[in-house]
Amino acid sequence: MPSWEAYKRTAKERGALALELFVVESVPAETSDEVRANLPEHLEYQRSLEAAGKLAFAGPLSDPTGELMQGTGLIVYRAGSFEEAQELAADDPMHRCGARRFTLRRWLVNEGSLSLSVGLSTKSVDLS
Repeated sequence: MPSWEAYKRTAKERGALALELFVVESVPAETSDEVRANLPEHLEYQRSLEAAGKLAFAGPLSDPTGELMQGTGLIVYRAGSFEEAQELAADDPMHRCGARRFTLRRWLVNEGSLSLSVGLSTKSVDLS
């Protein structure tokens, strides 16, 4: 298996985007009461990271059937290094207090598309 950096170089050489992001899978470690109690501080932390340009995406995941709320969350950070992303995840109030635990991985975005429509007079945004 190639090293991460070697794979990233190869991806760039073949013309892929090779945008490195960092993905956190966050799972409950305590009771749902503990998670709920820390939710306001967690959401404020997420908003501050979004404003700073560090948070790309965040939200809950379903169970494997796609029908139920499982309590697992996915967070995607923009960070300069794995260590910086590790700090961002560890500083999340949910993780810091032990209500949730996390796994961090690098993610190399190579393909896909994103559409954004901004209505100037209506002050509306459509992201698809």
